[in-house]
Amino acid sequence: MKHDGQGVLPLQQIRAMIGAGQISAAHPIEDAQLQPASLDLRLGKVAYRVRASFLAGAGVDGAGRSVAERLEELEMHRVDLTGGAVLEKGCVYVVPLMEHLALPGDISAAANAKSSTGRLDLLTRTIIDGGTEFDRIPAGHTGPLYAEICPRSFSVLVRPGMRLNQIRFRRGAAVLDDAALRALHAREPLVDGDAPLISDGLGFSVDLRPAQGDLLGYRAKPHSGVIDLDRIGHYPARDFWEELRSDAGHLILDPGAFYILVSREAVTIPPGFAAEMAPYLAVVGEFRVHYAGFFDPGFGHRAAGGAGARGVLEVRCHEAPFVLEHGQVVGRLVYERMAEVPERLYGAGIASNYQGQGLKLSKHFAA
Repeated sequence: MKHDGQGVLPLQQIRAMIGAGQISAAHPIEDAQLQPASLDLRLGKVAYRVRASFLAGAGVDGAGRSVAERLEELEMHRVDLTGGAVLEKGCVYVVPLMEHLALPGDISAAANAKSSTGRLDLLTRTIIDGGTEFDRIPAGHTGPLYAEICPRSFSVLVRPGMRLNQIRFRRGAAVLDDAALRALHAREPLVDGDAPLISDGLGFSVDLRPAQGDLLGYRAKPHSGVIDLDRIGHYPARDFWEELRSDAGHLILDPGAFYILVSREAVTIPPGFAAEMAPYLAVVGEFRVHYAGFFDPGFGHRAAGGAGARGVLEVRCHEAPFVLEHGQVVGRLVYERMAEVPERLYGAGIASNYQGQGLKLSKHFAA
């Protein structure tokens, strides 16, 4: 299935961009970095502890300021990551990434945290020279990439080459409007259950009445140890998370606390499409669903061995306690066309940690 060259670029076209020098790196880009519709980005050798989060910005003359210039203003100290180093909870760091872009004039890019990064409440955003938005890279941009990292619930041990965020490339308009999304759902159901809520994307709600048992989710403990991001299936969940159990059908969110919950709906992403999780409406409550989420082609889809997969919700409450109700709409999936079906789907022949998922912590915790 090909569209018209417009849309999100699949891994085979990303590979071609690497071959053309439009994506380059000091260390050769590895095949394991190529996901069906994105490229994982790797940490470099140094982290800059900074006083505050920042964007490089356009500057007074509009010429654009560099991240290096802003680091000179805001740097507190440098951390050598070569042998592994701890990024402390509550601190802000900027890490130069190994990858460098020289985008053609018709290709733009967007970055996002990887799923496991979001589930650790590890705020990770991409910044660029002259950038006026986090995670958004305009068509034709040339320059280095940097990750801003702020551990919010747990301190983490990181090393060069670790992949905390990912980048997706687009040619032209890719987003499906509501009419196109309804037509796609009519051809190939995108969500189980009742008629879908389609409004600026596919709405999804929170599940607070589990079909089995009474486990609603998890709340991060405020005082816990360091998580080494290279250790998979290693940490006992009880050392870092409090289980939330109830049959009341609602949950009171505490200000400043971080929660892992799950969507009521099981969704699918057909092979010719990709999706991104976005917030719903700020006016519906004192909370925010973190959108770590690129959803790859094949997620939850039968073509990749799936039968629908529920979205894990990373929720943070703001100024006041808030009662979250079962079935309350909390987020939306924005679907986009692929420029071409990827040669490899999510969950099909690759290590996909969350295919067919339900309520699930990040891969670092023992089952």
